[in-house]
Amino acid sequence: MSLLHIYTYKSKYLRRKSLPVDKISDDIKSLVDDMTETLRSKPGLGLAAPQIGKNIRIIVIESRGVKDEEGNVVYEHIPLKILINPEIVSSSKEKIEMEEGCFSVPNLFGPVIRPKKIKVIARDIKGKNIKLNTGGLLSRVIQHEIDHLDGIVFTDLINDKKKIRKLDIESEIQG
Repeated sequence: MSLLHIYTYKSKYLRRKSLPVDKISDDIKSLVDDMTETLRSKPGLGLAAPQIGKNIRIIVIESRGVKDEEGNVVYEHIPLKILINPEIVSSSKEKIEMEEGCFSVPNLFGPVIRPKKIKVIARDIKGKNIKLNTGGLLSRVIQHEIDHLDGIVFTDLINDKKKIRKLDIESEIQG
């Protein structure tokens, strides 16, 4: 396994619509392993194949969970999710605004309004069809990563660009 280069918002890979994965080959499995290792090496929750220069419909999501100094949950724990050819088949009318950031838009954060709950169909790494009915953080991350598969970056969804703020997350984490 190896760490992969993450492309930033200026890359052509991030603006292309990704193609479906036809077959889950050994190369695809190896790519997913590398994507997972890359995600785990960064302070983030999800990674889409276009971010590492592959315009195919694969996302990996995981959160080890984060608590603040008082023990309050900042980010919930999300076990590793590998979604191949994910598709949102329905979403709630109720929407929620939440701040987002992205590896491909380094150090920028801003409020994005998204459906509160979604239903997703996809395939797992073994090729099995899966269905997820989800809300909360997992719903948000899935929507963010599927946007990458469709050539959309989170800052595209922020109408008032003055609400985008800069924060050096690496410095914040290293304290």
